[in-house]
Amino acid sequence: MGLSGLEIYKKLPQTNCGECDVPTCLAFAMKLAAGQAELAKCPHVSDEAKAELAESSALPIKGIKIGSGDDEVKIGEETVLFRHEKRFENPTAIAVVLSDDDSDFDKKLDEILGISIDRIGLTLSVDAIAVKATDNSKFAAAVEKVAAKSGKGIVLVSEDPAAIEAAISQAANKNPIIASATAGNWEKMAEIAKANNATLIVKGKNLDEAAELSEKISGAGAENLIIDSGARDLATALADQTNTRRLALKKKFRPLGFPTAVMANEMATDAVEQSAIASTFVAKYGGLAFLEGVKPAHIYPLLVERMNIYTDPQRPMMVDEGVYEINDPGPDSPILVTTNFSLTYFIVASEIEASRVGVHLAVHNSEGLSVLTAWAAGKFVSENIAPFLQKSGIFEKTNHKKLIIPGYVAQMSGEIEAELSDIKVQVGPREAGDLPKFLKAWNPAKDEVTA
Repeated sequence: MGLSGLEIYKKLPQTNCGECDVPTCLAFAMKLAAGQAELAKCPHVSDEAKAELAESSALPIKGIKIGSGDDEVKIGEETVLFRHEKRFENPTAIAVVLSDDDSDFDKKLDEILGISIDRIGLTLSVDAIAVKATDNSKFAAAVEKVAAKSGKGIVLVSEDPAAIEAAISQAANKNPIIASATAGNWEKMAEIAKANNATLIVKGKNLDEAAELSEKISGAGAENLIIDSGARDLATALADQTNTRRLALKKKFRPLGFPTAVMANEMATDAVEQSAIASTFVAKYGGLAFLEGVKPAHIYPLLVERMNIYTDPQRPMMVDEGVYEINDPGPDSPILVTTNFSLTYFIVASEIEASRVGVHLAVHNSEGLSVLTAWAAGKFVSENIAPFLQKSGIFEKTNHKKLIIPGYVAQMSGEIEAELSDIKVQVGPREAGDLPKFLKAWNPAKDEVTA
């Protein structure tokens, strides 16, 4: 049983300095007791108190690093069951499995490493390459190839300690992962993991055995673990994921206080089905998902889903304020203005792209709110839009001084013209789906648009 918030508070410096991002030491102590903060956030806690509070202040789910350098990611360190309670912290890592004896190993590796999506200013990509030992004579060389080409995580897939021991040096400094330790090999695997500062996937026949193995391996000094309950059907695996998270968070059950592995590649042979299975565990509650034989088209939906799940539900998703040039606009191209709510932006931008009409799209910072919501909240109004447009220099890029505003806020047209005396405001469609027809009919020489 951990210490209570008041017991932890007595051991803190009680300066209320706020440097831990919590206003008071008492509030910080309560967060520590609930497993929602790290003791390391307090810059003034004494070494003696650190030693006393180490167990009670540890996060209920340990954080595990994967990869190195710019490609390093972290999984684990989750503190809630449901994202609306706070938020999910570290996105499910996606690992693609390659066999060391695959004749197209190099080609497939380059294809996986080339997977990249730019979305809302973020670059989404695969996080790890899992090299499966099928031919031990080729295993080390395959691991070396992966390590030489990228800083992404490397998973060594073999239950043969000799194969792991022969290849793991090739993944040094990459935060390598070993898959897997079982009831039959755990002692040697724990020794290898500890010696090479590697993370060890603990695989049980069921969740109970995985917990028993986890406790034994932690006791042997290998502390960076990932839990694999051994379930290979969707219903059992989902139940195991839920029980693991509940036991770690609600009961502070240390043997299961680690991220989890989801072997979608062993739950289905069809690539699309694997992707669908993995999508279930991106939402609940996978730490590291394995796929095999997949193409970029199977992975893109997972990356976008993951981005959506692992955002703060209390903060709208938004794009950066600025002027976006779409379809290579020129001096006679129309100027549109909209909000920076990501869904609004992507819908509007996609319709503009479909029209093939060059457009200067001014995206105003409305704090991530949609057009009507932002207008009602006073975030997308003339007194905010006018200075933004002036500062952006957008009217210097065109031969005309005409601005198209969303049809839902037509009432702003006169107000914007009053703020920007030399600008003529035109009212665009209410629905983004009508933009292509509107834009094709737009003419800078006319004051009205007639489609």
